[in-house]
Amino acid sequence: MDMETKTFLLANGSSPLSLTSNYILPPERRPNLSQLSTLASIPIIDLMEPSAFVVEQVSKACEEYGFFQIINHGIPQELCDRMMAAITDFFELPPEEKAPFFTTDHTKQIKLYNYYVKDGTQNKVSMWSECFSHPWHPLDDILHLLPQNPPQYRDVVAEYATEIGVLMKRLLSLISQGLGLEKDCLERKLGEKPLLRAQGNYYPPCPNPELTLGLNVHTDLGALTIVRQSEGVTGLQVMKDGKWVAVEPIPNAFVINLGDQIQVLSNGRYKRQ
Repeated sequence: MDMETKTFLLANGSSPLSLTSNYILPPERRPNLSQLSTLASIPIIDLMEPSAFVVEQVSKACEEYGFFQIINHGIPQELCDRMMAAITDFFELPPEEKAPFFTTDHTKQIKLYNYYVKDGTQNKVSMWSECFSHPWHPLDDILHLLPQNPPQYRDVVAEYATEIGVLMKRLLSLISQGLGLEKDCLERKLGEKPLLRAQGNYYPPCPNPELTLGLNVHTDLGALTIVRQSEGVTGLQVMKDGKWVAVEPIPNAFVINLGDQIQVLSNGRYKRQ
C-alpha cells in the first residue's frame, strides 16, 4: 500500500487520524513553508577528519548554530536502519497494542503520548504526531519494561543504546575541548547518573501541512540530543538569523542539537536552539 494512502490510528483514537479542527493552529502560529530557507543548512562535520580540525569545526557550529550534522560517526548504518524499523513498527501497531503505554502523565518513565499547544482561547490544539519515550540507561533497569512487540524492539534498543552512549561521550569530549576545557569536563559536570532518554517521534503524512505542526517550536531542556532523521523526509527545521532553515536528511548521519544545559555550562558561548 502506498504510504500516502495509509491510514494511521493513534493509541488513544478510535478512528483514523484526520485533519480535524483540534489539529489546526491559529493563523499566526501556522508554519509558513514558503518562507523556509533552502539556501543554507547546518554544518556537516566528518568525524574522520583530524582531531584538532574536528574540535574547531564542532566549536564553530556550536557558537553559530547550536546544531550540526555528523558523518563517519562509527555507528553502523545497518544498526541504525534496524532501530528505525523497530520504532516505526511500534507506531504502526494496532491501537489496542499501543494503548498500555499511552498516558497523559508525563512523570511516567515509559510513555506514549501526544503533544499539544494552547491557542489564544486556551483551547488545546494537538500536534500532528505521536511520541514514544523511555530511558535507555541503565539498560538492566528498563529493558524488561519495554514493548515485547515488535519482537525485536528490546534487543535493538540494547544494541543501539550502547553505541549511542559511546558517541555521546565522544561528542561531549569534542565540545569540552572546543571550550578549552579538559576532555571529560562536561561529562563530569553532568554527573555520574545523567538522565538519558530515547524518544521516537512519528509524523504521519499530513494532507495540509500548512495548517498544523508535528512538534511546536521549542528548545531542548537537556544537554545534548542526537537525532536520527528518516531518510528522504524533510521536516526538521532550525532557526538561524531569524529565519527557519530546513535540515536535509543525509544518509547515515546524525543531527546534533545542543540543549539548554550546554548553553548554561558554556556561559552562553554555545547556543541552544
